[in-house]
Amino acid sequence: MRIHCKIVASAVCFGVFLLLYFFGGNATDEPPLKEVAKEKHFQSFSHIEDIAPAKKANEEPQNPPKLIRKEPKLSSRGGGNVISKTRQKSEVGRPGSKVTQAEDVMHLAVVACGNRLDETLNMVKSALLFSTKKIKFHIFAEEDLAEQFEKGLSQWPQTVSSRFHYSIYPITFSVGNADEWKKLFKPCAAQRLFLPVILKDVDSLLYVDTDVLFLRPMDDIWKFLKAFNSTQLAAMAPEHEIPKIGWYSRFARHPFYGVTGVNSGVMLMNLTRIRSTLFRNSMIASGLSWENLLHPLYQKYKNHITWGDQDLLNIIFHYNPECLYIFPCQWNYRPDHCMYGSNCKAAEEEGVSILHGNRGVYHDDKQPAFRVVYDAIREHPFEENLFQSLFYPLQTKFLDTVNTLCGRIPQVFLKQIEKTMRTVYEKKVVRRVRLPHE
Repeated sequence: MRIHCKIVASAVCFGVFLLLYFFGGNATDEPPLKEVAKEKHFQSFSHIEDIAPAKKANEEPQNPPKLIRKEPKLSSRGGGNVISKTRQKSEVGRPGSKVTQAEDVMHLAVVACGNRLDETLNMVKSALLFSTKKIKFHIFAEEDLAEQFEKGLSQWPQTVSSRFHYSIYPITFSVGNADEWKKLFKPCAAQRLFLPVILKDVDSLLYVDTDVLFLRPMDDIWKFLKAFNSTQLAAMAPEHEIPKIGWYSRFARHPFYGVTGVNSGVMLMNLTRIRSTLFRNSMIASGLSWENLLHPLYQKYKNHITWGDQDLLNIIFHYNPECLYIFPCQWNYRPDHCMYGSNCKAAEEEGVSILHGNRGVYHDDKQPAFRVVYDAIREHPFEENLFQSLFYPLQTKFLDTVNTLCGRIPQVFLKQIEKTMRTVYEKKVVRRVRLPHE
C-alpha cells in the first residue's frame, strides 16, 4: 500500500514539473506570434522602398509604394482598365499579405511640345509594334497637348493598349528660370536634363526625341544597361563617325565628349547612379550632384552652346568620360550618316536599329527613305500579320527611292525590319502566326 502511494505521489510531482516547464521556460524563449508576423511583414517591404545603386538596371519595382513617391502632379492613364488593375495589385500595407516580384517593365521617356504630337504617337507606335516586354511611357508635354495624347492613345485596340502603361507630366524645371530652359534649343527639349530629378522612383529609362522610330525591339537597347561597368551611368551614340565632317570637331566653342561628341536624341540612363554621383566640372573642385550642376553649367556656357541641352551633356561627359557608355551608330541612325556618303558601317552590316529623323526629314522630300518608313508606321493598322501589313508595302514604296540621296539605305532598313519581324514571330510573344513560306 505504501509503495502504491509513493508511485502515485511521484507521478503527480512529475506532471506538475512538466506543466511549469512548458508554461514558464518555453514562453521566455520565443517572441509572441504577433510580433513575429509584424517583423516578417516589415522585412518584405524594405527592399521595395530602398532603391540602391547596386540594383540591376532593369529590376526596379514597377509601382513603388505611394509613401515614397515625389513626382509632380500628373495624369496616369492608358490601356483601358490596365492601370486601375495595376494600382490594385501595387497597394500594400495589409498585414500578412505576400509581396510578389515586380513585373519586368521597360521605361521610355519623351518630351513633346508645339506640333510634336503626331511624331510622338508614331514613336510610341513603333516601340509597341516590335517590343516583347511591357513598356511604361513617361510623356512630358505642354498642358494643351495632354488631352490630345490621351485621346490618341485610347484609340488603339485592346490587344495593343494592354501591353503598355503611360503617365503624362507637365513641363517643369527644378532649378533656374523655366522660360530660359524652354527656349534653350527646341521647345522644352531641356526637360530631358531633369529626368533624374523628377522621376525619383524610376531606376533606369530610355529617353528618345519625338522624331525617333524603333526598327527592332526596345528590349535590345535595354540590354545595354547590363553592359555598363561600375562607373557608367548613361549611354549615347557618337554625333558623327568621321571627325573631319563632324560638327563638334569643326565648330564647337566648348568642351565635348571624345573626338566627335555625342548625340543625345537616344539616351539610355541609369537614374539611380546619376542621382548618387558627384560630377567633376570646371567650376567646383569637389564635384557637384546632377541637380546642382545643371544651372551653373548653363550660366557658364550659355553664350557658347549651339545645340542646347545636348551641348551641356557633352560638357558633362567631357569632364566625366568614365561615366559614359558608347553604343554603335545604328542605334541612333540619322541623315548625317548618309548625306556625305555612307559612314555608319555597323548599319550596313547589321541594319538600322533606331531611326532618328532629325532635320525634319519625315515631313519633306529631302530624304525619301526616311519619310517612307515614317509614313508606313503611321499608316499601319495594327494587323496581326506584320509582313503583309507593313513589310511588303514598305518594300514596294522603297522601289521609288533607290536613285535618290541615301539611295542604298532602304535595303539597310529592310534588312533590320525583316529580321525584327521574324524574331517577333519566332518568339511567339507578340504575334502568334506562322512565318511566310513555312
